[in-house]
Amino acid sequence: MTVDNRALLILDKVSSFYGNIQALRNISLTVNPGEIVTLIGSNGAGKTTTLKTISGLIRPRTGHIYLKGERLDGVDAQEVVKKGISHSPEGRKIFSRMTVLENLEMGAFLRTDKVGIQEDLEKVFDLFPRLKERIKQKAGTMSGGEQQMLAIGRAMMARPSILLLDEPSMGLSPKLVEQIFEIILDINKQGTTILLVEQNALVALSIAARGYVLQTGSIVLEDSGQNLLSNEAVRRTYLGEEVA
Repeated sequence: MTVDNRALLILDKVSSFYGNIQALRNISLTVNPGEIVTLIGSNGAGKTTTLKTISGLIRPRTGHIYLKGERLDGVDAQEVVKKGISHSPEGRKIFSRMTVLENLEMGAFLRTDKVGIQEDLEKVFDLFPRLKERIKQKAGTMSGGEQQMLAIGRAMMARPSILLLDEPSMGLSPKLVEQIFEIILDINKQGTTILLVEQNALVALSIAARGYVLQTGSIVLEDSGQNLLSNEAVRRTYLGEEVA
């Protein structure tokens, strides 16, 4: 494959397995600088596996992953973070016995630039004022919405080129979902590229420049977010609409 150096992230025919069970089948996608790109699909379609494969938590069996033209497949997860990819995982995975501040500091664990870390901490507090109010509180005692804010803030502390968000609206009230997605848009406007996995396809496609539809480990459709919103099959299958 000839790598398109204009793309920030490229997956080229990537296949991943859990043991002998194939979870991804020749996935190819691109994310360009400054975009929000979303992956939608039913449970078990391979969305979370895609993000785990990008972030180095799962090694692809075949295919290649490129960040800024550099091969990432086979690179340890720690090195993936150093190179500019940060992952806010499904289920938040915060450190419940640590304080809010300690969780955020863990997000910057691989960094040594103290001034830059403090600057990014202030940026996170600007995005999530609630976290600043609870800076000394144990993370496990916070509400689901606050924990989601913390998970995203922790990922931002790595100062990523691209942020992987896995189901940021899971378990949240409609009001909090709206708030979280407004913040995701703010993060993007401030210059961070985002690859979003989200069960709420309507909201995800509404904010995404482009989207990919996954079914049983394969990409079956790709288009702009707006075109996918108006696609009859997408509306029927993922938006729960009756199409005449």
